[in-house]
Amino acid sequence: MSKRLARFARSSPGGRLIGFVSLILLGLALQAAGAQPEKTTRTAVILDLDGVVGPATSSYITRGLRKAANEGAPLVILRMDTPGGLDTSMREIIQAILASPVPVVGYVAPSGARAASAGTYILYACHIAAMAPGTNLGAATPVQLGGGGIIPGIGGGDQGEPKSGDKASSKSGNVPPPASTEERKALNDAIAYIRSLAELRGRNVDWAEKAVREAASLTASSAVEMNVADLMADNVPDLLDKLDGRMVAIGSGTVVLHTKGMATRVLEPDWRTEFLGTITNPNIALLLLAIGGYGILFEFFNPGSVAPGTIGAICLIIGLYALNFLPINYAGLALIVLGMGLMVAETFAPSFGVLGIGGIVSLVFGAGILIDTDAPGFQVAWPVIGAIVVASVLFLMFVVPIGIRALRRKAVTGREEMIGSRGKVEAWGEDGGTVFVHGERWQAASDRPLSPKQAVEVIGLDGLTLRVAPREPAKP
Repeated sequence: MSKRLARFARSSPGGRLIGFVSLILLGLALQAAGAQPEKTTRTAVILDLDGVVGPATSSYITRGLRKAANEGAPLVILRMDTPGGLDTSMREIIQAILASPVPVVGYVAPSGARAASAGTYILYACHIAAMAPGTNLGAATPVQLGGGGIIPGIGGGDQGEPKSGDKASSKSGNVPPPASTEERKALNDAIAYIRSLAELRGRNVDWAEKAVREAASLTASSAVEMNVADLMADNVPDLLDKLDGRMVAIGSGTVVLHTKGMATRVLEPDWRTEFLGTITNPNIALLLLAIGGYGILFEFFNPGSVAPGTIGAICLIIGLYALNFLPINYAGLALIVLGMGLMVAETFAPSFGVLGIGGIVSLVFGAGILIDTDAPGFQVAWPVIGAIVVASVLFLMFVVPIGIRALRRKAVTGREEMIGSRGKVEAWGEDGGTVFVHGERWQAASDRPLSPKQAVEVIGLDGLTLRVAPREPAKP
C-alpha cells in the first residue's frame, strides 16, 4: 500500500500536493506533541507569597497547588514574606494546602522576611514549616470585625518584630481585652482555628494560642526551639538538603521526601492573577467606580458621544467585579452613589450649594468607609479620595452645564425639528389641505379654518400629516 501511495505521489501533481500537505500536518503533530508539559517528577515547584494576602494571592496559590498536583510535582515550596491580609483569602489558601496531594513546605524567606498574622496561620497549615535566619512570625490577633473579616499584621511599625534576645516577644500590652460579645466570638474563633492547625501538624498549640490572644511573636531560632517551626534553612538548596528523608503525612498515608539535589522551578503568576491584584487594590477599585459613574453621566448629558459611555460602562463593571472580592461596607457604597446624585441634582435644581456640599460630604464619607477592613494594603488613601472630589467638582462645574444646555437646545433634525416650524397654506378645504414647510409640500390638518397663503405654524405630527395652527402676526 505504501509503495502504491509513493508511486501516486511521484506520478501526479495532485499526489505531490497531498504528500506535501501530509508532511506539514505530520510536522505540526510532532511539534504539538513535543509542546506538551513535561511531568516534573524531580522538580519542586516554588510559589511566592510576597506581600499582603488578598484575592489575587489566594487565586495564585490555589491555582499553583492545583497545577503542581496535575503535573505530578513531588514538592511545593511556599516562600513567604507577608504582613497579613484578608481572612477570607487566608482561609482559601489554607483549605487548598490541606487538600493538596503534594507536600507543601512553608518557608519564611529570605532573611528579614516575616510571616505575620495571616502568614502565621498559613505556616501552621503547611506540612512542614521552615524559616530562614533573621525572620519572624506571629502577631496573629484579629483586630476588626464585620465584612469579610481580617487577620492583618497589627498596624505598622515594629509589629511582629521581637526585641533582641527575647525568645517570645508578647505584645499583650498593645492588645486590649475583647469588650463586646462579637469581639470575643471573633477572638475565640481565631484561637480555635489556629489550635486546630497546630494539632493537625503536631506543633506547639499553646504558643499558637498565645500568638492570637496576646499577639506574641517569635524569631526563627526560637520558633524551632519551641516546636513552632520544624527547621531553619539558609536558602532553597539548603532547605532541600535538610528535607531529604523526612516523612510527611498526606491524607491517610505518609510520604518520604527524597529532595537532595532536587531541581526547582518558580511558578510565576499569570496575567489573570496580575489583573486581579491590580483591580482589587481599593484605590484602583474606587477610581474605576468614579470613572464609570461619570462616564455614563457624560453619555447621558451628551447622547451619541459613545466613547465616554462605553469606557464608563467597562470601568463600572470592572470596579463592581473588584468589589466582589473585597470586604466592602454597603453603606459606604450607598453614600458614594448618593453623593454623585446630589452633586448632579445641584446643577438641575440650584440650592445655593446645599445639594452640592452635601454630595461632596457624602462622597468623602462613603469612600472613607467603603472598604470594611484595616488589613495592610487594603485601605483607601485619602489623597485618592481628595482627587476624586476635585475631579467631581470640576466635572459638575464645566461638563454637566454644557450637557444640560445641549439637552435643552432645540432639535435640528427629525420629527422633533418640525414642531414649531413655519410655513404657508397652499390650498385648503373642509377636510384639510396642503402647506409649504421648508420648501416642501405637506398634507396638513387643523382645528381652525385656513385660507391660501395664510401663515401657519406646525404644532404636531400624525404620521406624515402635519397639524398646523394659524401663526399670530408679530406685535408692533
